[in-house]
Amino acid sequence: MRLVILGPPGAGKGTQAKKVAAHFGIPAISTGDIFRQNVADKTPLGVQVEEIMKSGKYVPDEVTNEMVRNRLLEDDAAVGFLLDGYPRTAAQVDELDSMLAAAGTRLDTVLELTVDMDEVVTRLLKRAEIEGRPDDTEDVIRHRLEVYTEQTAPLVHIYSDRDLLQRVDGMGEISDVTGRLLAACDDFAA
Repeated sequence: MRLVILGPPGAGKGTQAKKVAAHFGIPAISTGDIFRQNVADKTPLGVQVEEIMKSGKYVPDEVTNEMVRNRLLEDDAAVGFLLDGYPRTAAQVDELDSMLAAAGTRLDTVLELTVDMDEVVTRLLKRAEIEGRPDDTEDVIRHRLEVYTEQTAPLVHIYSDRDLLQRVDGMGEISDVTGRLLAACDDFAA
């Protein structure tokens, strides 16, 4: 399976990506996790993106595209993957299309987690408190949601027009949401 999971920050994409990817035996590839690890390790990429992440802005496409391209070439992604946090823009959709075409593959489906935006803000503030994430202040959260709406939400239309989109209710217990996501994958594959 080659999957993408979409949804606003705080929708539960990271949690669900790990569960769905484990179900299919494919890697969950999270650009956010890779960025945070690079920041923690103070790599050149980490230094480059640290200030961008703190402000709630997106890392430039050229940096993100190269990182994803390299990750998709790793052995464990040969049988499939679940992308979380990529693509985020229409230009990144085009770049992913090129990567997949070069590999002679395509996406199987795109999962969109739909959530209540007020609940998202509450979730992210709670996560910031628990995990000590400096990028999750209320002002930054609201800015990230605005950026999502402007840049990433249009991807829903792109993938819907391609008949790849599966909208899934992201509210409720984690296990219930996981069940709905797996059922959406099964429905699409059938």
